[in-house]
Amino acid sequence: MALLNNNLPATAKKSRIHVEDPLAIDKLYHVLLDKLRKHNASGYDCIILLCIGTDRSTGDCLGPLVGNILSHEPQEFIHVFGTLDKPVHAANLQETIDHINQLYRAPFIIALDACLGGIENIGCITVGDGSLQPGAGVNKNLPKVGNMHVTGIVNVGGFMEYLVLQNTRLNLVMKMATTIASAIKLITRTHIVEEAL
Repeated sequence: MALLNNNLPATAKKSRIHVEDPLAIDKLYHVLLDKLRKHNASGYDCIILLCIGTDRSTGDCLGPLVGNILSHEPQEFIHVFGTLDKPVHAANLQETIDHINQLYRAPFIIALDACLGGIENIGCITVGDGSLQPGAGVNKNLPKVGNMHVTGIVNVGGFMEYLVLQNTRLNLVMKMATTIASAIKLITRTHIVEEAL
């Protein structure tokens, strides 16, 4: 459960798209693609999608669900870490980051996690520059991670976070996971087309 890094410049722009928006996939695709191009992600030796969360909590399984969907889509453009079978969570986050840094010389990391927020923002997918801090929403001290981040606001925050996470609707989390994964699939297809030109 993430807390966003607030040490970003005031000019850093975040985009927020509601999962129920009929154009959510298309909007998210364009936001992600624009940010990847702005960051010149192709200048890194790979793009990593780090899907953080656990399958033991309905509210915190957004990351592993996205990773699971994408793991069944053969492609080589974005490397996915964190699935339902092999989740990346509090107990192995640092180990996973170390492993990524051993495998790749200059990885561009997109950190993906669920988060809690205001009741009016439940169902929103946020994309922003810079890192997020996994676990901070439930008072865990984990390393900040990511050159950019994607978060899904799955429920209301501010009190009894563990109980709130356990009582989050799986239907909402699945909708958000499907939307995020669909937008990322479009990015990988765009890359294949651009490489062919």
